[in-house]
Amino acid sequence: MAGEPAGRPAKAALFEQLAADGITHMFGNPGTVEQGFLDLVDRSGTAYVLALHESVAVAMADGHARASGRPGLVQLHSSTGLGNAVGMLYQAKRGGSPLVALVGEAGVRYDAMDAQMAADLVAMARPVTKYATRVLDARSLLRVLRRAVTIAMTPPRGPVAVVLPADVMEELTTEPAVASCLPSFRTAPDPGEVARAAGLLAGGSAPLILMGDGVAASGAQAELTEVAELLGAPVWGVNSSEVNFDTTHPWYGGALGHMSGDDSARVAGGADAVLIVGTYVFPEVFPRLDSPFREGARIVHIDADAYEIAKNFPVDLGIAADPKRSLAALATELRRTVRAPRTVPPRTVAAADSASLMDLFVRELAARVPDRLAVFDEALTASGAVTRHLPPRVPGTYFQTRGGSLGVGIPGALGLKLARPDLEVVGFTGDGASMYTVQALWTAARYDIDATFVVCNNGRYQLLDDNLDRYRREQGAPGIPRTPGAPGLPAPQAFDLTCPDIHFPELAESLGVPGIRVEKPDDVHTAVGALLCHRGPLLIDLLTA
Repeated sequence: MAGEPAGRPAKAALFEQLAADGITHMFGNPGTVEQGFLDLVDRSGTAYVLALHESVAVAMADGHARASGRPGLVQLHSSTGLGNAVGMLYQAKRGGSPLVALVGEAGVRYDAMDAQMAADLVAMARPVTKYATRVLDARSLLRVLRRAVTIAMTPPRGPVAVVLPADVMEELTTEPAVASCLPSFRTAPDPGEVARAAGLLAGGSAPLILMGDGVAASGAQAELTEVAELLGAPVWGVNSSEVNFDTTHPWYGGALGHMSGDDSARVAGGADAVLIVGTYVFPEVFPRLDSPFREGARIVHIDADAYEIAKNFPVDLGIAADPKRSLAALATELRRTVRAPRTVPPRTVAAADSASLMDLFVRELAARVPDRLAVFDEALTASGAVTRHLPPRVPGTYFQTRGGSLGVGIPGALGLKLARPDLEVVGFTGDGASMYTVQALWTAARYDIDATFVVCNNGRYQLLDDNLDRYRREQGAPGIPRTPGAPGLPAPQAFDLTCPDIHFPELAESLGVPGIRVEKPDDVHTAVGALLCHRGPLLIDLLTA
């Protein structure tokens, strides 16, 4: 028929669709069943970024998506590759990262054969994705890809898996490649509900705001700040891993922990009016089963994700709408309601350990840092020093690990740098966490990605030490001795990483990345200078024990 697009193999149409959607990078680890479309990648407009393990590929795509605000694309190899990627896909789902995972498969024709690597890939992917599907007809490939992009980008954002059988990818399609439709989700709340929310919140004498990454996703930082100032409410981060609120603001309270619901209860229990915005409550490993909120507290929950509103604990008013527009409307109503601003309470700032190499290093970095520094923070137990000296303030310049998967620090920083080459990127990770994905350094060297990776090296899984120490004390047993000769039992040898010692500079150099070890205070100045002057990837092994 005249005007109908010429037929071409689906594998070629795939790259047309990526171009139409402005997807510039494919992060992956190749396999034979994907060879048909990967044979075309060098002739396409999509840059293929080779990772040596699928967890690295997903974590890079995750960092790229978070920094760019666009879908991250990752290629996975059949059942084995998808299996390797599951942990990082879980992190992306819990964190709300918009990823599209293309999972290769031998072909529909082999369904009855129970062949090598055969598995129900959709079923494998479903628990760790928002949506998983399999393309069975080349004539629907592009519409499925567009659906995947739309679902990944729809609040709450998250990963989508599309299984691509090799024989389907060889078939012809005339389907045109057009940009995916991303519907506007800037929904405004009903004015009457906004007035009700203002009345519930303004009537409290001890207000509190609990905020999370839905604020950053909506770009609602300024609106949240105005609401906090009008209410005179401390703002605490819950599942907050980006810049949702200026952490130097007088009303910033801190970040709730992720382990015990008792920690959240200590903050939430004193409030008589609570605004929850852009987060679920509460994301601890061991949450409270009874409500952490004070009896009679008035609670308003605003989120683009209706599923999370009142999911775990009752609220007085739930508003499923865009946080930015909702907070703007709430601020307008509060300006009519609030008579006088509350007195800002004195801030309690955690004291720095002047003898700590971690504090010395980050303080020196902060003193010499260029204006456009971006941090990917997987420092875990050393993260306090990072945020103390480099407080998250500017949206798009601070990203923290989320979702519980270790190993995102190095590849996440790489994805961040590829998405924002204009920024000076430093990724902080732990010695234990880094070893989950240390092969990402090879990718950094291969593509000469100009980012620095700081390994906070204490020779232990320190977070497990801290959690076990707390557990023992809660059970009435002696904790873990912190000094020689102190009472108590040492932590299990399973938490130790020094037998044998990991030589991070040598390991980095074997993967093509120069490395520096910082062992004493005199090393700090030189290391920070190298960080700021070096072009290309660099690893700094910072002894923090």
